[in-house]
Parts: sequence; C-alpha cells; structure tokens
Amino acid sequence: MPKRLVIASDHGGIDLKNVIIQELRAKNIDIVDLGTHGASSVDYTDYAHALAEDVLSNEGMGVLICGTGIGMSLAANRHIGIRAALCTNSYMARMAREHNDANVLCMGGRVVGPGVALDMVEIFLNTEFEGDRHIRRINKIDVSPQ
Repeated sequence: MPKRLVIASDHGGIDLKNVIIQELRAKNIDIVDLGTHGASSVDYTDYAHALAEDVLSNEGMGVLICGTGIGMSLAANRHIGIRAALCTNSYMARMAREHNDANVLCMGGRVVGPGVALDMVEIFLNTEFEGDRHIRRINKIDVSPQ
C-alpha cells in the first residue's frame, strides 16, 4: 500500500470520504485531504482538477468521490496522464489497476456503501499494474490535438 494517498470529494461524497480517511489513517497511510470539508454544495470539478494536478506532480494515487463518481471521473480524465477509473465493485478496482494502470479511483458516495468502498480502495492501492501488452494500450489513451 502506498505511503501517501490524495483524496477529495464534493458534498455528495463527503461522508464516504471521511469513512475512508478514518480507516486508512488507522493503517498509517498518509492522507492528503483536498476537501470538501462541509456539506454545503460545491462544484466537483474544482476538487477533481486539484487532485489530478497533485497526483501528476507527485506521481501518486488518488481517490475521488462525488454522488455518482461520474462527474469526478469525467473532470479528472481531462488531464493528460490521469487514468481515473469509475468503479462500483472490487473486480473493477482490481482490473483498473492491473490492466489500465489507473492512478485515480472514482466512486459514488450515493452508489456504494462503506464496506464496498473500503474494499475497493484497499484493492486499488495494493494491486500492481501487469504491464506487458497493456502498456501499448495505455500509450494510446492520451490523444494529442491535431
């Protein structure tokens, strides 16, 4: 498990984010919490972009949570080098790492419960990228403007 993880949410994901933070800190994982820190409505894009920039500059891993996880994944994936995977179960989290070398796990605070979310985070953080044939495919993800 990495020693540092960046996490962020909007108001729709704050409760789940707090559960994840508490659990991972109990395992001595250094958590960088980029917010939000309250229940007031905020724009998920602000948090997705901040997390993506942190992950890219620190070559780390991140977790993004909004109501469904869709908005966070869309916004984060606008950053070249970010491979944000929207997952709803442990198998998806494992495959996101093994086959796609995902560096950001996205989930919905209104979609998955804490048990599933914690399992996905642990699997995501502990699964290695397989490399090999998947490298060729990953290199085809980012498209340069014509």
